[in-house]
Amino acid sequence: MENKVSLRLNRRGVDRNTGKTATSQEYPLKIVWKKGFIRLFFVVGILWMGLILIALSFHVLSCQSSISFISAICNKDSKVFIMLDAMGLLPKPPHRCAIPLANDPDSVIIPKSRTPDKIVKNLLYVSKDDSVNNDPHAVPLFGGHQTWVQRENSYKLNSTMKVHCGFMQHGGAEMDPADVKYVKKCRFVVASGIFDGYDTPHQPSNISLRSQKLFCFLMVVDEVSLNFIKNNVTVREDSDGGKWVGIWRLIVIRHPPYDEPRRNGKVPKILTHRLFPQAQYSIWIDGKMELIVDPLLLLERYLWRGKHTFAIARHKHHQSIYEEADAIKRRKRYARPLIDLHMKIYLYEGMEPWSLSKSTISDVPEGAVIVREHTALTNLFSCLWFNEVNLFTPRDQLSFGYVVYRLGDSFKFFMFPNCEYNSIFLLHSHTREHSSVVEWVKSLDEFKKNSTGLKESRGGLGLWTPYPGDLDSVYLPPVARTSQAG
Repeated sequence: MENKVSLRLNRRGVDRNTGKTATSQEYPLKIVWKKGFIRLFFVVGILWMGLILIALSFHVLSCQSSISFISAICNKDSKVFIMLDAMGLLPKPPHRCAIPLANDPDSVIIPKSRTPDKIVKNLLYVSKDDSVNNDPHAVPLFGGHQTWVQRENSYKLNSTMKVHCGFMQHGGAEMDPADVKYVKKCRFVVASGIFDGYDTPHQPSNISLRSQKLFCFLMVVDEVSLNFIKNNVTVREDSDGGKWVGIWRLIVIRHPPYDEPRRNGKVPKILTHRLFPQAQYSIWIDGKMELIVDPLLLLERYLWRGKHTFAIARHKHHQSIYEEADAIKRRKRYARPLIDLHMKIYLYEGMEPWSLSKSTISDVPEGAVIVREHTALTNLFSCLWFNEVNLFTPRDQLSFGYVVYRLGDSFKFFMFPNCEYNSIFLLHSHTREHSSVVEWVKSLDEFKKNSTGLKESRGGLGLWTPYPGDLDSVYLPPVARTSQAG
């Protein structure tokens, strides 16, 4: 009897617990909604898996396709690949990947002739500072007192050019006579640098006998680092007065040109062609890194195979300099107000955030490894890059993309995958952490009052010289954090 009453109440839509009568449509709608949601969930899941399988199949088949647009999906340097990667439609690359190197350094054919200079054919350097000559109280500066007009004119390409490029008379960074004599014979150079005693030299590995004979391995150090190295590793001195740590010849720089060790390190890194003027090819690697790839194979992979003259890796996380600037501020790598001022100047001068409409893969490099043929145009690029570092902040990854932007299509370079970059070296920790109070400065007033003593006297002068433009109307673009590391 109870079951019959319960059945009769259910048919009439009466809730047994509350005694309330449900509307005629409420109960069946709930059932339909639940079943429909479950079905929709499964259908969407099946479709999503199907799309993934189709995409993977298309990706595999496209590598063998004769259609250029389709096959470009497999080419990491193609515009199609870059576009899909920027849209997040491709899987993230591994931290390290195999570098497509030649099989044997002994089989590498070195080009018989140099890349011809077609745009800039004769590059000269300003060596005397007019400001010092006209003012007896002015202090000679390594980078000179470059004016805004001189900076602007340096980006106007001509067959013969004369530009600022460091090494001003009495500006510092002098080499010992024995080192000057030694580097004159160097045509192929692997260069590195240690300043303020933050590292000791790391011996390269997997270096062929051919490369050991062909390359000069030059480690540029200041006197502080030289003393630190002598106290921690064995330094051998030859009959000519040269100092050696294993394969590395120590090149001592007397009278460092800047107050900031980071800025001093940019001299051998960017101005390699000025320190070693007879060099035809150079590979720069940061001092905390151990090179594990034969340098001749690196030249073949990154220069000769694709007929490039300048190669550098793309940044792992950032493509826009404004993203990188934001990361530098958050990680306290340099004074925040100076980074903002630096970026405002670039934005005012037309440097837009990176987008797919640009011809470059990225505006932000990983600058710890640079592979160069020392042509007139690559030397000019290095000079202009250094001048930006000299004028503004020592964070050179912010200036690189700007110089590329100013030179336009005239400067061609190879920006190789970041996963290959991480396979070139082993990374070692600094002997101590770099720390400077400048990293914690929060306002320009702290610099203007100079109460902290952090206002550099020999670099970054472009941030203090009145800029010929209205920066008050410039607002930096919003930045979205693209990764936990960035």
